[in-house]
Amino acid sequence: MIKLNFKIALRNLWKYKTYTLINIAGLTVGMACCILIFIFIRYQLSFDSQFKYSDRIYRIVTNWKMAAGTNTSQGVPIPLVKAITQDFPQVEKAAAIQGSYGMISINNFSGKPGLRETSRLFYAQPAFFEIFNFTWLAGNPQQALSQPNTVVLSDAKAIQYFGDWHKAVGKSIRLNNKADLKVTGVFKALSENTSLPLHVVLSYATFPDKNDKNWNYVISHSECYILLKKEVGIHDLAASLAAFNHKHYNDTDKQGQQYHSFQPLKDIHHNGLYGNFAHKTMEKKEIYGLVIIGVFLLLTACINFINISTAQAINRSKEVGIRKVMGSGRKQLMIQFLAETLTLSLIALLIACVLTEITIPYLQHLFDEPISFSLFEHPVIFVFLAGLVLTVGLLAGFYPAMVMSGFSPALAIKNKVASNQAGGLGLRRILVVVQFTITVVLIISTLVVLKQMNYMRQKPLGFNPDAVAMIRLPNDSQNQPKQNQLRERILTIPGVSQVSLCDMAPASTMVNESKFSINGILIKDFEVRVLHADQAYFETFNLKMIAGKSLSKSDTVNSYVVNETFLKKMNIASPELALGKLIRIDNHEARITGVVKDFNDKSLHQEISPLALSSDKGLYTNLAIKMERKDLLESMKQVESLWNTIFPQEVYEADFVSDDLNRYYQTEKVMGVLFQNFSVVIIFISFIGLFGLVSFVASQRTREVAIRKVLGATDFELVKLLNGSFLLLVFLSNLVAWPIAYLFISRWLAGYAYRIELNIWPFAIAMFTSMGITLLTVSFRSFSAARTNPADALKDE
Repeated sequence: MIKLNFKIALRNLWKYKTYTLINIAGLTVGMACCILIFIFIRYQLSFDSQFKYSDRIYRIVTNWKMAAGTNTSQGVPIPLVKAITQDFPQVEKAAAIQGSYGMISINNFSGKPGLRETSRLFYAQPAFFEIFNFTWLAGNPQQALSQPNTVVLSDAKAIQYFGDWHKAVGKSIRLNNKADLKVTGVFKALSENTSLPLHVVLSYATFPDKNDKNWNYVISHSECYILLKKEVGIHDLAASLAAFNHKHYNDTDKQGQQYHSFQPLKDIHHNGLYGNFAHKTMEKKEIYGLVIIGVFLLLTACINFINISTAQAINRSKEVGIRKVMGSGRKQLMIQFLAETLTLSLIALLIACVLTEITIPYLQHLFDEPISFSLFEHPVIFVFLAGLVLTVGLLAGFYPAMVMSGFSPALAIKNKVASNQAGGLGLRRILVVVQFTITVVLIISTLVVLKQMNYMRQKPLGFNPDAVAMIRLPNDSQNQPKQNQLRERILTIPGVSQVSLCDMAPASTMVNESKFSINGILIKDFEVRVLHADQAYFETFNLKMIAGKSLSKSDTVNSYVVNETFLKKMNIASPELALGKLIRIDNHEARITGVVKDFNDKSLHQEISPLALSSDKGLYTNLAIKMERKDLLESMKQVESLWNTIFPQEVYEADFVSDDLNRYYQTEKVMGVLFQNFSVVIIFISFIGLFGLVSFVASQRTREVAIRKVLGATDFELVKLLNGSFLLLVFLSNLVAWPIAYLFISRWLAGYAYRIELNIWPFAIAMFTSMGITLLTVSFRSFSAARTNPADALKDE
């Protein structure tokens, strides 16, 4: 029976090959996109799930309750880890990990300096590797980091440093030309789907500030992880956590109250509020958006199938009637029609798999780092493919099968099945409206996403990052005196217009906020972010002063320049009123000598911070170099050569400020491209479905068209007759889609502190686009029908 049903299915698919081709094309493209979306989402949801105890691992984060809202940080005070171990008996393990950078040098076989590089480092307590079960290739995870001046490496780093990871244990690497670190272990590097991109991990006993006692000093690179005991839920720690916060931050004034909370490990990649060491986040709302698009794609393809199948039902009524007379029951006929749909879905899936394999390299290209996507890498993908075929087969095939198997045999044999019995025109019209509503919503959403991306690229930031390079500087006591010498010599290089010593560019993810006082009064409403730079910083980045003067030449903190946001939060009505006030930050006291115009110091997702800028040569770790764009390459070569001459023992490293800014919006870039491409796909599916439907309607009305033509109707009138109903349906779709799209994009835009104003144009463009393409699609087929010789049409009928 199965073989017979399959044979009949193939014959029917071949008999109506034009409509079969349209259905397969729609289902293939829809399925291929769904598979790509599934692979992408599976990858995003797999972050940090590779650890054995991932359900019991939490990160402790810091929050500050302010009058203007809550500030957050992924970091914790350094003494917190020890206190957690003492105050939380429910915690099995707690460990600190500190992110940093340093210069690593390796001697070659002859004992002379060989490889040198600036590398990202992490100081971790031994318990860290008991919480996270890395795969160890050599060494003991419990003992490897128990002593000072020890280090463990990933196999990738060990191979880079020593040629073979088997030879790494027992060897030494040199840190910052000061200390030799003994390699005591090698672990297998984690795949790219992690928030812990560890390759060089030093013992925490080597960390210079490990004994810091300041509970009010928090930087984002000091993280703490805990492992809960078995059968302990995070809610069981609520009372202990409240007591812990009260004990260490017994602040009777609610403003500025500092407190900690627990963040699940699996939430780290999906929560942009706190950040992580990998600087990668994909919020759940973005993933939900992709899921909705995938469902839309499948629905659109299935609607095509249902519309064309029910429209074709009349043509197959005689077949149904004969089979019923021959003894076939309704159940058998339904199985037959479902078998046809499943066969067609299976064919579409096979082609979709090929399309997916072709498209995967383009998906990988969206990311600026090597990421492995594969169709056949994970068994769960096969489960998804099987589910996809069954879902599409049942969703698209059940209703047409139910309609066609229900024909009366007497009417069916006489070809007298009415249109309303064959699925009904009303239902098909509703489905067309649903299909084009989805299409219009996606067109509007894509236009808004692209416009917001363009706005973020072009929005004035309040400073000029164009052609400014940040060169890292060693700032130890031996190299610090050479910084000014380097600055003066770089200024003589042709094409270099300004050079400034500083700790960071105006916009940076390195956020360090401090409490402060004004005229001796401690401010608890908010904290201030401090940037350190010399007097050339303002001209290098083209920062605008609105009152007073910029920083004067000094090696120490002798004045502060604050920004407009600082004044607003302090309720200072005029910039001039701020000048001369005495401000104290981290034991440095000086007067405010200037007010700078606001500039964006973080990504455009976040509000501008209240800022204070001051000089302090002990904190300069970068050299900002402003160059002429036409001389950029040559100037950079000379800068590198000069830098290597002055710091022969160090490693040169440079980045352009504009490149760093672009990295803030990598997720938006990926989502923008995905939205754009999936919108094109949905438009394609919708309009080939419409083309199939109008082709069928035209063929059904051949006799009517011929008679009208004989009676004097012009081609234009006939095209208008056939087009009118479809244009009306697409217009109705726009009316339904507009409020839905408005709600969706309004919520999406609310996630940006700086965003475009929503206006009528995306809605109008979506309407003109959908109506225009509909007119072209329908007119192409209608005109062909109208041009048919009425004599031939009537003779055939």
